[in-house]
Amino acid sequence: MSTYVETTASRPEEQRADLFSLQSLVKALESLSSAPSLDQIYNWLETAEICAEELQPYLGFKEGNYWRHRVYRNEFAEILVLCWRPGQRTPIHDHNGSHGGVKVYRGMLWETTFIYDATAGLGYKSAREYAAGAVTGSDVPDIHQLGNPDVSGQDLITIHVYAPPLGVLHTYKPGSAKIDLYTPDDTDS
Repeated sequence: MSTYVETTASRPEEQRADLFSLQSLVKALESLSSAPSLDQIYNWLETAEICAEELQPYLGFKEGNYWRHRVYRNEFAEILVLCWRPGQRTPIHDHNGSHGGVKVYRGMLWETTFIYDATAGLGYKSAREYAAGAVTGSDVPDIHQLGNPDVSGQDLITIHVYAPPLGVLHTYKPGSAKIDLYTPDDTDS
C-alpha cells in the first residue's frame, strides 16, 4: 500500500502550528501504551520539522551498504535515521508484521513495490520517487525496495518510524516464490 502523503511545505501556515522536532517525536513514542497506527505514524512524519543539529548524532555513511542509526526504540515502535550513498538500496523485503513510514530528509528516494504469488513468485507492481519532505510508507503485507538512485549524485537521508519495531524481515527475488530471512544491520561499522 505504499502511500504518498502531502508534505508540510504545501500546507498553509495556520495548519503548521502543530509541527514538532525529533525530540518531540521521541517523546511521542515514549508515551505509547500500544503500537501506533500507520495513520498516526504518517501524521507524525508529515508534521515533523527536524533540524540538522538534531540529526547530527545519527548521521554517518559507509561504503557498500546504507547505514541504519537507531534514534529510539521501545516495545511499541522505533525511530531510525538511514544514510545512503548513491546506488545503495535495501533488499526487496516486507516488514514481517510491522508497518512503517519514511520521511525523506535530504536527497531523492526511489521506491519499487511488488506483488507476491505463492506459485508465480514475486512480480513488479509500481515505482515512485520521493523528494525531500515527502512521506511514504508500507502496511502489512506490502513488499518493497527502497534506495538512493546511483544517478542521483547525492547522499540520501531518511527518517523511519516502525511499529512494532523491526525484527527479522522476509526478503524476495523477482520471479522466485522462495522467501528468505534478513536481519537488518544496526552495527556501527
